[in-house]
Amino acid sequence: MSTPPKDSPTAILLVSCPDRPGIVAALSAFLYENRGNIVDIDQHVDPGEGVFFMRVEWELDGFAIPRENLAISLAPLAERFEMRWDLHFSDVIPRAALFVTKENHCFYDLLSRHESGELRMDIPLIVSNREDLKPVAERFGIPFHHFPIAAGNKAAQERAEIALLREAGVDLVVLARYMQILSPLMTEAFPHRIINIHHSFLPAFPGARPYHSAHQRGVKLVGATSHYVTEDLDEGPILVQGVVPVSHRDTVQDFIRKGRALEQTVLSRAVWLHLKRRTLVHANRTVVFG
Repeated sequence: MSTPPKDSPTAILLVSCPDRPGIVAALSAFLYENRGNIVDIDQHVDPGEGVFFMRVEWELDGFAIPRENLAISLAPLAERFEMRWDLHFSDVIPRAALFVTKENHCFYDLLSRHESGELRMDIPLIVSNREDLKPVAERFGIPFHHFPIAAGNKAAQERAEIALLREAGVDLVVLARYMQILSPLMTEAFPHRIINIHHSFLPAFPGARPYHSAHQRGVKLVGATSHYVTEDLDEGPILVQGVVPVSHRDTVQDFIRKGRALEQTVLSRAVWLHLKRRTLVHANRTVVFG
C-alpha cells in the first residue's frame, strides 16, 4: 500500500457479507487486474454471526474501469459473495446540515473544525427550533432556518425540514445538541445518516439536570456517546464514546465543563469517521474502521 498524492481521488468500498473463504482474494484480484493501487484496507470477521466486514480504498488514477462503470463492474462479484456494499469517492464532498437549539459548544466546535478543513464537508444550512444561535450562523455565513416545534405542528415541521434538506442535497444531519426528539419521519428519510451526541449518564440520571444528579451521587466518570439516530430514542448504533475522570474535588460546574469538552471531541470524531466512510452499520451496531 502507498499514500496517494494529496489531490488524487480514491474509491472507497464498504462490504458486509456471510463469511467464507476467498472474499479478500477475489476483491484483491479484481483490483489488481484493473490496475487498482490499494492505499488502505481493513477487515473484520464476527465469528459469532459469521459475518465478514471490509473497507478497501484505492486510487482512481490509472484504474482501468471508469468510475461511472465501477458499480456495474462490481455487481457480479457482489452477487457471488452475497455482499451488501456501498461505493464512495473521496472527491465527492458530503453536504451536512447542523441541527441546533441553544447550547453552542458542539456547534462552535464543528464550525471551527469545518473552517480549518479538519471536517471536509459542505454546510449549506443550519436548522433550529429556536433563534438563539442565529447570530453564530450569520457570523459563519451559513443560512439559518428556524422551525419552531410545538405539540401540534411537529409532523408538519419535520416534513418541511425534510423537503428543505432534500432541496439542498444534504447527505448527513448532525444534531449538535438539538433538544428535540426526531420522529420516524426524519429517521426514515435519512437512515444511518443522522448523528447525535449526548452525555452517558442515561438511564441512571435522566432529566434536565443530569450533571447535578451525577454530582450528588459522587460518580467518578463523565462520559459522552455519539450514535446514529434511529426510531428508538438514544438506542441507535454507537459510533464513538469517551470518558473523563472526575472526583469529589470537582464542582457541578466542573462536571459540566468536562462533559461539554468531551461531547465536542466525541461528536467531531464521529462526524469525521462518517465523512471518511469508515463506519459500517450491521443490525444495531457499527463496525468502525478507525
